[in-house]
Amino acid sequence: MKLKVAVQMDPIARINVRGDSTFALLLEAQRRGHAVSYYTPDKLSLRGKDVVAPVQPLTVRDQNGDHFALGDATRTYLESFDVVLLRQDPPFDLAYITTTHLLERIHPKTLVVNDPASVRDAPEKLFVMDFPELMPPTLISRDLDEINSFRAEHGAVVMKPLHGHGGAAVFRVMPQDMNFGSLFDMFSVTFREPWVIQRFLPEVKQGDKRIILVDGEFAGAVNRVPAADDLRSNMVRGGAARATDLTPREREICERIGPALRERGLLFVGIDVIDGNLTEINVTSPTGIRAIATFGGPDVAAKIWDRIEAKRS
Repeated sequence: MKLKVAVQMDPIARINVRGDSTFALLLEAQRRGHAVSYYTPDKLSLRGKDVVAPVQPLTVRDQNGDHFALGDATRTYLESFDVVLLRQDPPFDLAYITTTHLLERIHPKTLVVNDPASVRDAPEKLFVMDFPELMPPTLISRDLDEINSFRAEHGAVVMKPLHGHGGAAVFRVMPQDMNFGSLFDMFSVTFREPWVIQRFLPEVKQGDKRIILVDGEFAGAVNRVPAADDLRSNMVRGGAARATDLTPREREICERIGPALRERGLLFVGIDVIDGNLTEINVTSPTGIRAIATFGGPDVAAKIWDRIEAKRS
């Protein structure tokens, strides 16, 4: 089966092919003979009832710095594609949300991965709150009294933006921390929405495991170990990838959330687990495919395309 595929992503010239999951998906699509086209989110338009974009034929090669070639742009109705990969990176802002509204108009006639309505309705640090029994104690708030009550109960906490990404603005706050007042003021001015306050898990120094689920089933995992002087394990923040296996608790987490992911059409999802505690469910543009392959893990890109092809057959 040869599919006509469009990918909506940030400028392809800027990506690091060695770690980019979107690039892994494009390589696998090309290997299978699918016709791949490319456009950036700012080129997406709604003209009457039609969703259109100037798309360019795309070929890719696994060579950093010389990893793609583009053909001429042609204004195209997106409903003419079999599949659209929604792979733009956060921030999950109003521009991103608008994208989901536009792509929702062509799905499911054109299969959008992930389902744009579910992406919009499942912000990564809010959707996870559907599973409090799998999480560390967590508060979503910007109310000072509520935050102080939570801190008094749980001691050291992590504070981070509700719609943050890539480990930006993640802080550990200790009991009686003299920086808390300034940090609260900074968050209050910087972020209009509530933020996340979560009991600090000291075991994060042993790693923050990224687990990939494909159509609700475990597909692969990699452990991300933070640098000695950093709280954050994100690889873009200096975290180091390590091979890993799932614990029984982590398999339980996958089995518990899998049906909800399938029901929502969230085909490609990355969850974060620290010491058996689920902390995030990433649905916008999950990463980890290439790191998993680097350490001899499963071919997650192949599993994703197997499921996409099955849904298009």
